[in-house]
Amino acid sequence: MSTAENTPPSNFIRNIIDEDMASGKWGGRVVTRFPPEPNGYLHIGHAKSICLNFGLARDYQGKCHLRFDDTNPTKEDVEYVDSIQEDVRWLGFDWGENRFYASDYFDQLYDFAERLIKAGKAYVDDQSAEQIRATRGTLTAPGVDSPWRDRSVEENLDLFRRMRDGEFADGAKVLRAKIDMAAPNIVLRDPTLYRIRRVSHHRTGDKWRIYPMYDFTHCLSDSIEGITHSICTLEFEDNRALYDWVLDQLGVYHPQQIEFARLNLDYTVMSKRKLLTLVEGGHVSGWDDPRMPTIAGLRRRGVTPQAIRDFCEVIGVGKSQAWIGLDKLENAIRNDLNTKTPRVMAVLDPLKVVITNYPDDQVDELSAPYFPDDPPKMGARTVPFCRELYIEREDFMEDPPRKYHRLAPGREVRLRWAYFITCQEAVKDPATGRIVELRCTYDPATKGGDAPDGRKVKGTIHWVSARHCLEAQARLYDRLFLDPRPEDVEGDWRENINPQSLVVMPTAKLEPSLAQAQPGERFQFERKGYFIADAKEHQPDETLVFNRIVGLRDSWAKMVRKNEVN
Repeated sequence: MSTAENTPPSNFIRNIIDEDMASGKWGGRVVTRFPPEPNGYLHIGHAKSICLNFGLARDYQGKCHLRFDDTNPTKEDVEYVDSIQEDVRWLGFDWGENRFYASDYFDQLYDFAERLIKAGKAYVDDQSAEQIRATRGTLTAPGVDSPWRDRSVEENLDLFRRMRDGEFADGAKVLRAKIDMAAPNIVLRDPTLYRIRRVSHHRTGDKWRIYPMYDFTHCLSDSIEGITHSICTLEFEDNRALYDWVLDQLGVYHPQQIEFARLNLDYTVMSKRKLLTLVEGGHVSGWDDPRMPTIAGLRRRGVTPQAIRDFCEVIGVGKSQAWIGLDKLENAIRNDLNTKTPRVMAVLDPLKVVITNYPDDQVDELSAPYFPDDPPKMGARTVPFCRELYIEREDFMEDPPRKYHRLAPGREVRLRWAYFITCQEAVKDPATGRIVELRCTYDPATKGGDAPDGRKVKGTIHWVSARHCLEAQARLYDRLFLDPRPEDVEGDWRENINPQSLVVMPTAKLEPSLAQAQPGERFQFERKGYFIADAKEHQPDETLVFNRIVGLRDSWAKMVRKNEVN
């Protein structure tokens, strides 16, 4: 186990493992597995399972297998296999030599299926998938036996082998377990074990024309690999009866299946089918779109592995389904970035300021620490100050409300690390009435941001030098959906997509210290949030593209409360 000072929070799964370790149930072994289907990119819900399974193996000096459940070649792709491995490694976990594929076991699984047939526990059914669903029954009514349920062992073996050899068309026949069509648990009403898929597999090629179902594959893969604790989400709780039935009928090594509550996160969808719909429908730019809840999307947005691991630890592991507020993830991201990310100045929606009493040919070189609360950390950079500057458009109002402490006509504010300035005039475009420039004066005695006469100002705003600034594109990402439960909204769930989930600021102005910012490098843009140089499109000294990772506070919750009041 981990040392006392690093011991993770207890949960019911750890309690089970502790009891097993004390009793010697598994000979002191802990072997878990993470078994993704390679039919899409992993998302934040998978991250919870990854952290749980690999974390348990780490803390109990055991092993965690990475196993690809590649039993449906119609939906699988090597791209997904590669992305899954990248995501697990990025989160900080390593499977070592323990990478497996369900397809590794296709020969063994086929032999197990024949054993069930020979024992009279499986049969070939000629009914279509629709007919099987229609005769399965309901929670209050038993199912109806298939007309092919009483085929002889010899006939079932012959038909199953002919299915394997590709004699029948897709959907013509399936292999079903012979359990009980009146079982209270519908999962046990003669579930399908094999179906015909006349397609090539990305690893086995054209060897197979039949492929095993997940429930049949999953338990036997666990058994073959010697898994001790097979940890699944709660939607597989009813399937545990089938997991146990298959292993018991075959008399093979029998791991323990344990279910926990999956991660349900506000303002997101977790279905890989729905995420694929977003990608294929052009609602997002791809699986790694920073608005997506995929691990690839979170990585490109700038979220760190540590933040995700911290989030998974904070939400814990339980048995009750619950929705987690997106603010918890965002808080974990802020807490992680706060002590790691240097502060710089960037103006996203620029408004020009002319300091009328500042010499036109003069440039002040001002020193600004990267970490104001800890100046020795990473030192400081030089910020040039000249006659023409840019400030945020929202930092000026002609007729401000009472508690507005930024720039307004006749009002004095502090420019971060620079001088006090006072607005004297707002210049407007005569055609539109839009303010295009502010004329201000500065107090040269306030260099560094403090007045020697002790006078105070309530507002401090950031700025950049118009002469020295860098041009950049800033992408402001927000919640992908408007409603916290997008799948519960009436009508097409896609109509709930937030039209402001991506706002592009094409003319952002950055301080010159960011000229050599590398793709993937993170910064806090003072007062605007945490940003990352985009991993794909950012090019130092050429095309500067920064993605907002998260704001400095939960402005969304404030906006929602305001709308509810109004």
